Amino acid sequence: GGTTLLDGSAACAEAVDAGAVVASPGYTTVSTVSYVIVLLGMLVGVVFLLRRLDIGNELRFFYALFPFMLLGGALRTVEDAGIAAMDAGVEPLIPFPASAFLISPFIYFTVFGATLACVVTAYGLAGREIVDDYARPLFGMGVGALALALGYLSYLAAATDYVDFYPVVLVSTLVIATLATAVTWALATRYEPTVRRGTGFAGILIIWGHAVDGVANVIGLNWMPALTGTPNLVPKHVVNALIVDWTGRLLPDSVVAVTGDAWPFLLVKLAAATFVVWVFNGEMFEESPRYTLMLLITVLAVGLGPGSRDMLRATFGI
Repeated sequence: GGTTLLDGSAACAEAVDAGAVVASPGYTTVSTVSYVIVLLGMLVGVVFLLRRLDIGNELRFFYALFPFMLLGGALRTVEDAGIAAMDAGVEPLIPFPASAFLISPFIYFTVFGATLACVVTAYGLAGREIVDDYARPLFGMGVGALALALGYLSYLAAATDYVDFYPVVLVSTLVIATLATAVTWALATRYEPTVRRGTGFAGILIIWGHAVDGVANVIGLNWMPALTGTPNLVPKHVVNALIVDWTGRLLPDSVVAVTGDAWPFLLVKLAAATFVVWVFNGEMFEESPRYTLMLLITVLAVGLGPGSRDMLRATFGI
């Protein structure tokens, strides 16, 4: 037999009922595990690269890279806007195949390459004494790139019919995530004071990044009709889809109708991020500062990256 492209979930469901083998785009368990393995391999390679360049051994490096962690989610949302444009019969800004560089897993290499170029540039400026410190220009380059991506999305929201703008989603996500982080940090430091020993403010930022991911999922998957009058989004990743599925199965329909089925994902994100922050301690920084910093950056990025994308998808209605 040959390969037939099906248009819509209904056609796919009919094909499954007929006993056909159906493959759908999106994240799967296999692809997710593969990404994790590749990420760990890249992490080791980056540590060797930083050691070779003799950079990235202090917390300023972590904070300077913060905008780049948001940039990945913003660029992925630009690609989402491109898909919305094609659905509306409009040519996207970045057509295929170039748009593949903004789709997983290629976007990881895209953002990594851009970030590495900015890191080398910032350190080069500091090395030539053009600037006093590498952190500010590095942070500034990240903010500039992020502003371009957000500016483009804002332009689409103002000038097109296929991208909207719901500021209530953005404000709600950031406020609730910040409150959830404050409560989580207060409880964690009260019952386990050592949780702050290894990371300090960086630990708070990590928990906040994962809180953004959790809250964005809750709002995007459950509360879009109430906040914006638009349909809920669908989960994009394996873990949140699994949690949503099992919550719907285990809780009575009367409870799910009130609470939604995505809120356990927020609790899982907060608990997991807090545990990871607790694992880090001062000894790790002393023994291997670069590797520890890369782990911290990675932990924040895997939460804030998809979280910022989900937040922006819901904010711009795409």
